[in-house]
Amino acid sequence: MYYFRDDLQQKKPINIDVPHKKTMMCLNESSLNPLERIQTEFLEKMKNVPLNRYFNNITGQLKNALSEYTKLPADHLIFGNGADEMLFTIFNAVRNDNNSFAVSLAPSYFDYKSYSGAVGLGMKFLYLDENFDFSVDEYLKLCDDENCKLAVLCNPNNPTGNLLPDEKIMQILENFKGLVLIDETYFEFSGKTFADKINLYPNLVIVRSFSKSFSSAGLRFGYIISQPQNIRELEKAMTIFHLNLMTQSFVLTLLENKDIFLNHTKQVIENKQVVFNELNAINGLKVHPSATNFLTFTIGEKTENLYNFLAENDIAIRAVWHHPVLKNHVRVSISNANDNAQFLNYVKKFMSKFYE
Repeated sequence: MYYFRDDLQQKKPINIDVPHKKTMMCLNESSLNPLERIQTEFLEKMKNVPLNRYFNNITGQLKNALSEYTKLPADHLIFGNGADEMLFTIFNAVRNDNNSFAVSLAPSYFDYKSYSGAVGLGMKFLYLDENFDFSVDEYLKLCDDENCKLAVLCNPNNPTGNLLPDEKIMQILENFKGLVLIDETYFEFSGKTFADKINLYPNLVIVRSFSKSFSSAGLRFGYIISQPQNIRELEKAMTIFHLNLMTQSFVLTLLENKDIFLNHTKQVIENKQVVFNELNAINGLKVHPSATNFLTFTIGEKTENLYNFLAENDIAIRAVWHHPVLKNHVRVSISNANDNAQFLNYVKKFMSKFYE
């Protein structure tokens, strides 16, 4: 006797398959532990947040602080357990029946497919070209179906690292009748946002995260920006009290000390340029420009050998070669100066075997 949705039998569990090494440069995490910087302030705040209660005014304080940070009214915002829960909520809210589907570019964030599948929402993909660009006409053609409920755009795109052309995003916003989701997880690194256009487009919804620029991947905090009528509907697809008060208190403390983390982001951007220049100077290696905190690169057929060589030397990077557009490519997260130097040293050591 099978007790669950028929299509779940064909699905694999959601899993992140990365090597676990001493130097983790595979999941676009920050090298800065935020607790070390704001522990005193956070613990002081927690004195007024009794965890035996459901309600606390910390929730309103956080929404006001996030409103100030985004420069948007509080009724344009909802937050939850990471950008992933926000994606899951949106996918769940737009799914109408078994024929419903979303459209995404590919390769893009790996778990769009995982989370859409988890709620029974289909997903159709338009492949990026060799320059990581796409035909907006082809994209809109895929969306031109009454069962298409959502257009997904990751900007800047993960794992390619590039920003999508503004004019193409605008065309999609203006010509697709359904909801348009722009994933701005790397907004603080790219400096690019469509949040200033949120009141121009009733079909626009933006997802962001504190995992990257606010150095809090393990905290799990993300938020949605959209017009108030969309926020109200999305809240209906969320559980009550879904974000614990301790997380809310920590995020509020992060925002009250945001300069620490935004300055760290600036340092990561500078570090990225150093790593890019070093990789770009290596004969036989091609590295792509990036508006994120990672770089995607290839050395051709020997890329997997390099990946394994780094793992053998306790450095984990991410294999992204599973999609044909990124054949033989890997992705490295930018870390602190020491980690970056160690990574570059081993890459050069490996490449010296082939290019004297």
